[in-house]
Amino acid sequence: MFKSSNPAMKENSFATLHEQDFASSGKMTIAGTVNKTAILLVLAVITGSVSWSMIHNNPATGIPLIIGGFVGGLIFAIITIFSKKTAFVTAPAYALCEGLLLGAASYVYNAQSQGIAIQAAMLTFGVFAVMLVIYRLGIIQVTQNFRIGITAAIGGICLVYMMSLIMGMFGASVPLLHDTGPLGIGISLFIVAIAALSLCMDFDFIENAAAAGSPKYLEWYGAFGLMVTIVWLYLEILRLLSKLYRR
Repeated sequence: MFKSSNPAMKENSFATLHEQDFASSGKMTIAGTVNKTAILLVLAVITGSVSWSMIHNNPATGIPLIIGGFVGGLIFAIITIFSKKTAFVTAPAYALCEGLLLGAASYVYNAQSQGIAIQAAMLTFGVFAVMLVIYRLGIIQVTQNFRIGITAAIGGICLVYMMSLIMGMFGASVPLLHDTGPLGIGISLFIVAIAALSLCMDFDFIENAAAAGSPKYLEWYGAFGLMVTIVWLYLEILRLLSKLYRR
């Protein structure tokens, strides 16, 4: 139980807690996790708007914002994963950094195709809502085989992105990954589908953790894990729409 493809949502995230944690902090609830996820989203929107405005006024700030947001988000994500009790501080910090990254990336994509950012945001929340309904209705069962399949797919995607990053340093690129042809679009659709399916695993993980009476401070941790997936989903939808517009 308590497994997820999300690196922030591992089986031992809740299994290694001490009994005093339950007594001192109260119990985790789904409603509490939802509220904290909403807070993280609001924080990301705030810094995203600031980032967008900064680039609009000074395009030279684009690269520093993207790099700073990515590095800062990565640092706070690692801290959160290894120090769950600090999530009430590090999760909001992660959201603020990701907002800088998302705002800058959205501005760049939107400059190429007007309106693409708002479309990506609407599709992201639309997919989120649909996957939540599908999960709640039991249409998708988060079985062990389902977890293994999605985890393997995510691992493969991460390897491809790492290869793309390394090859990009030498002026090369992974074939078809950035292509606007049918195969390139098909790859993006596949990645979006995997990101969407991983939401079901996150829902299942949070639901089971709350049912097990995990300590309340882990609501921030659960919200952080869900935020990681939402950020990934948004960026992949943004990339997919960009390919479609460039055809």
